[in-house]
Amino acid sequence: MPDSEFAPDDLPLAGITVVDFGQYIAAPGAAQTLADLGADVLKIEGPGGDQARGIGVYGEAIMRAYNRRKKSIVLDLKAEDDLRRARALISRADVVIHNLRPGVMEKLGLSADEIRELNPTVILAAVSGFGTDGPSRRRPGLDIAAQAETGMMSVTGEADGDPQRVGFPIVDHATSYVVTQAVLAALFRRERTGLGDDIDVSLLDVAIDLQCVNWGEYSITGVAPRRRGNGQPTAAPAADIFPTADGSIVISAYTEQRFAQLCALAGQPDLSKDPRFVDNPARVAHRGELLAALTPFFAGLDTEAALAALTSVGIVAGAVRTYDQVPQCPRRDCQRHLHHRQHRRRTHILHPRTPVPLPQHPPAPRTPGGSPNSENTATRSSPTTGWASTP
Repeated sequence: MPDSEFAPDDLPLAGITVVDFGQYIAAPGAAQTLADLGADVLKIEGPGGDQARGIGVYGEAIMRAYNRRKKSIVLDLKAEDDLRRARALISRADVVIHNLRPGVMEKLGLSADEIRELNPTVILAAVSGFGTDGPSRRRPGLDIAAQAETGMMSVTGEADGDPQRVGFPIVDHATSYVVTQAVLAALFRRERTGLGDDIDVSLLDVAIDLQCVNWGEYSITGVAPRRRGNGQPTAAPAADIFPTADGSIVISAYTEQRFAQLCALAGQPDLSKDPRFVDNPARVAHRGELLAALTPFFAGLDTEAALAALTSVGIVAGAVRTYDQVPQCPRRDCQRHLHHRQHRRRTHILHPRTPVPLPQHPPAPRTPGGSPNSENTATRSSPTTGWASTP
């Protein structure tokens, strides 16, 4: 989605102030999305900075990926003067977000009750690894622990291999979106009721929810999902890989109509009537034979020709690309979601644009000297003098 060309005051969350105490991904990611939507986000970092700053290239990538459009200030919350400054910022904020371990904010004198006393209508969003009231509430939690504990790693990888993590921090990133949704709902509720809200989101809950289809299949069949490599466990061909002359493609054509079209396209129309392949249970049971029968057709085509042929009959397919190939996609599908951004220490950074749709309609006429809702936003704006842009 292209970045909005509207002025900052025309974005949906213009006039909303967010104080971000987040570390790493989940909480900073939520704050960043709110910033993309127009909120004024103030990132609080301790004297050592966000912990991501100290873990090398991966941490540098995290800081750049989840902290755009923010202002940053260093506050030592164990020092009385800095804690007082933090309290002053909270008292004027619309939203406070953090993902410090349960109990840490309380020790700093910033418990939910204390924050509510400072600011009765604030939206307080907290992210934890394992929730705030269960037996694991004080365990440190990161993306990988949530993947492991919820079965995600058990279904990722080859059937005869070890459990594998998903190749990127999927739980952290998804949690940032869940927090964003909850904050937006709470802001909408506050507009109607004048009430603040407390939001608690755990990585564990999000990781379980991400696998809701697997849990549904498990409840229906009674058979625990397991690692199978590529290919969906109850449908075929579905998420199956076929080599091409210059790469590989993934195909899903598991409805009877699409499977018949696939067989016809491959020059084997009778394949769909073969007793081994007449329905999904039969195709799953004979998946190896099915892939072997179709592989020669795709091996004779280059990737783009195979995609064009499959697309022409409405079959879902995608080229399996590496990161260096994605920006070079011949159809330029991905280029519009990536752009090069100048950085003070490097010549450029390849940076994904926000996928969140920004306003597409012309803004309302401005009042003289202000935004369309300047009377409302004036009381919510916070001074930002002395704050530096992150990362």
